[in-house]
Amino acid sequence: MRFIADLHIHSKYSRATSKEMNPENLSYWAQIKGIKVMGTGDFTHPEWFRELSEKLSIDNNGLYRLSTEPPPVPESCQGEVFFVPTAEISCIYSKGGKTRKIHLVVIMPTLEDAGALNTRLSRIGNITADGRPILGLDAMLLLRMVLEITDRALVIPAHAWTPHFSIFGAFSGFDSLEECFEDLTPEIYAIETGLSSDPPMNWRLSALDNITLVSNSDAHSPAKIGREANIFDTALTYDTMVSSIKTGKGFEGTIEFFPEEGKYHYDGHRLCNIWMSPEETRRHNYKCPVCGKGLTVGVMHRVANLADRQNGFKPDRAKPFRSLIPLQEIISEALKTGVNTKRVQQMYMKIITELGPEFGVLMESPLSDIEKVAGGLVAEGIRRMREGKVNIRPGFDGEYGQIRIFEEVERTEIKGQALLF
Repeated sequence: MRFIADLHIHSKYSRATSKEMNPENLSYWAQIKGIKVMGTGDFTHPEWFRELSEKLSIDNNGLYRLSTEPPPVPESCQGEVFFVPTAEISCIYSKGGKTRKIHLVVIMPTLEDAGALNTRLSRIGNITADGRPILGLDAMLLLRMVLEITDRALVIPAHAWTPHFSIFGAFSGFDSLEECFEDLTPEIYAIETGLSSDPPMNWRLSALDNITLVSNSDAHSPAKIGREANIFDTALTYDTMVSSIKTGKGFEGTIEFFPEEGKYHYDGHRLCNIWMSPEETRRHNYKCPVCGKGLTVGVMHRVANLADRQNGFKPDRAKPFRSLIPLQEIISEALKTGVNTKRVQQMYMKIITELGPEFGVLMESPLSDIEKVAGGLVAEGIRRMREGKVNIRPGFDGEYGQIRIFEEVERTEIKGQALLF
């Protein structure tokens, strides 16, 4: 069975997240997007764990179903949604004479196993303050702790390249998986590419050839789920999903941001509105040309520093991927109005009501059908996205990149052509 899964999100109990991040809204938006399996996120938080325990029940396939009712979904998008217990944990500790700040995604087979981990983590630090707890715990020791509870669990380094909180981060990470996880490195089967990198960037490291590259949204609001996701072609069970990630069999690839749109793709200094390519950063000796302070070294630069292959290399085991732009953003640019405006939301609901879930529209729907429902500009925007013909000012130092599909002169010409027909 072919399906899409988003395994790394956050709940309403995480810092800077929407109060709408509850199981019912996650189920609703998963159907709207076309996602079959959702990570719960934040199972370490006691209040969220209690809510999950009350509202989810385990199915025969080892995944969880919602036992309450989500908001009504258009008939064209209705489908089953399953959940799997997941959490992100921030490990801050000293190793090798440096302070390390590593975020890890933990996937557990059952809420009972998640509860057992929570009990052990509560003895180490405060897991009540935030949905993503910060613990003074070595990442390798966390991995060992998880595996002592169940060998059916999975630990995945989160957003592996972001500068400040990742396994390969420029400021607090490591240069290899082995440095971090030591003799337990064989138990790391996957890393998360993150919004600022994509598979081709990771293919430049031969050390990752046997590592599955997964992608997840890290969403903080319901409408953002699925902005990155994974495609499986397996039986719809917990164990086959985990096995697919471990072996690559049945793992069909990922849905990605255009990496330039991520918050840390380029080097830069947000306060001075300065962004640079790695070559420019080296020419400026890693200093901001405006204020003289150090630049935040981005993902592209960090990948280049660790790479042992040229850009463009593709390993034999490489999985396919699709770079997408959220449908609401395409509509927003086509209509030349804000993403959150009533016009965009109405057009979005019209499209998914008539054509089905968002992922199907973005990847599969015939452009002629999209044009009939949404007009020539939206159809043309999706065509360009599918062909990678977009313009992006890269993100840097915590600022998202700015993506553009149309220029004003093109907008006028396309609109005029639509009127002719």
